[in-house]
Amino acid sequence: MERTSEQRVEGRRFANREWRNGLQTRIEIPLLVRLLRVPTGLDFLETGCGSGVGLVALARICRPASITGVDVDDDLLMLAQARCAERYVMARLVHGDIRDLPFEDGSFDVVVDFGTLYHVTPEEQALQEIARVLRSEGLLVHETPLAQLLAHPVLSSRKRLSWALAPQLAPRRSAGLWACRVKRDDVRDVANA
Repeated sequence: MERTSEQRVEGRRFANREWRNGLQTRIEIPLLVRLLRVPTGLDFLETGCGSGVGLVALARICRPASITGVDVDDDLLMLAQARCAERYVMARLVHGDIRDLPFEDGSFDVVVDFGTLYHVTPEEQALQEIARVLRSEGLLVHETPLAQLLAHPVLSSRKRLSWALAPQLAPRRSAGLWACRVKRDDVRDVANA
């Protein structure tokens, strides 16, 4: 029998299937790290970390100086804690909302978002918060709309992210299902002007 649980974002329920988690761990994350040239040895944050699948894979592949996961669901954070402990991953797990991240400005070198951005409103707050917690020249690694549609064909919002709301997050690299943006401090923040 297949183990499943649910992840919730903005009232939507997403099945957490172990076979999908295995694909993400063994294929998707290693490929995106390689294709997007995600750096190693830095301070990482995963937004909407859920049950910790991404945290464990990122810790193994990227060997971060620190890795933090944030999620609004305490039950999922407990699952993430157990998953990380089972695999000897020292992750800091924090209850928090992507629209109001409980971290200091410039706390992270890399923020990884496995689709949470597509399911929160207002989107502008989430994008601005990610830009705020990223260090200068830090990276946001995120799904493309195609990846979101393939991962959640029924619950997908089918929206594109409004990058004009966070002009300091400039395009850096794309790899079909994934892309990354770099934080540029020299770009005027039109949202707060």
